[in-house]
Amino acid sequence: MKIPRNLIGPRLRELREARALTQPMFAAKCNLLGWNLSRETLAKIEIQVRWISDCELLCLARALGVAVEELLVAKDHSPKIVRNFIAALERK
Repeated sequence: MKIPRNLIGPRLRELREARALTQPMFAAKCNLLGWNLSRETLAKIEIQVRWISDCELLCLARALGVAVEELLVAKDHSPKIVRNFIAALERK
């Protein structure tokens, strides 16, 4: 398994799909907020192969209408996700 480049990818996809937004629709929302995000880049974020900057994280949260904390990880999964992320780093 490759080392994930972000922790938010799966949660981002979950929240986007819960709002019935396709990747092109969500990318368009981010574009309206000033971030020139393509559908391809969004896909890379969701599968955790692209890094996320703090400014991008803020834009994603705003486009979803959620607090940044909601994007980081689901509260009931946070310890497991962080442990898995650290374990992946240690295996490298």
